[in-house]
Amino acid sequence: MSLVTLRILDGVDRGTVFSDLATPITIGREEGNSVQLNDERISRFHVKIQEDGGKIVLTDLQSTNGTKVNGESVKIWILRFGDVITVGRTVLLFGSREEIAQRLASLRGANLANGVELDLDELDDESASVSLDFELNWSDDPDAQTTLHTLLPPELPEGLDPGQAAQVSELLQYIHMRMRSLLQSVKVSKEIDSVSFTQRQWQNFLDIDSQLAMYIRSVGDPD
Repeated sequence: MSLVTLRILDGVDRGTVFSDLATPITIGREEGNSVQLNDERISRFHVKIQEDGGKIVLTDLQSTNGTKVNGESVKIWILRFGDVITVGRTVLLFGSREEIAQRLASLRGANLANGVELDLDELDDESASVSLDFELNWSDDPDAQTTLHTLLPPELPEGLDPGQAAQVSELLQYIHMRMRSLLQSVKVSKEIDSVSFTQRQWQNFLDIDSQLAMYIRSVGDPD
């Protein structure tokens, strides 16, 4: 069972910290939610956060005003430490300071505490604080949010039966073939270091984008 920490950054409940919540949890304005928020723009039961296959998954519970993660509207999403969840007027940060610092260190290809894997249980509060503050303030890019919310290639689902694996393979092959055909038709100008689309190529690209958007919607909202 995973334990989840949520910190409220904005909204009526700003400053509230929900620590070590056992999954699954729900967020909404109704009593009975693991996280009850005073926000009239969120639904009675707005989102659910649960563990599945070693990952923490957020699911929008067909809320009226929707859910965003890192500014993008989502129906279902694998949460990572540092993700920003927006429901109604409330903004929540997923993860404790320690968890987010660990992720920042891993994103830059390093471990905490001088390249040694940090065991927070073995450190006193002052030592841990120094290491965490270093990670939270360290960045080659002054925009730390850009680093934290970098889109990395997602992992393929595991444990698929042969039929599901074939469907996923067919879907990826379809997108790959259309993208390959489009890329091969693009005109490259070496003189001005640029590429150009014809109107037909541009519409082809938009159609692929539309197909992907529909796939994402159907996965997050199968009904």
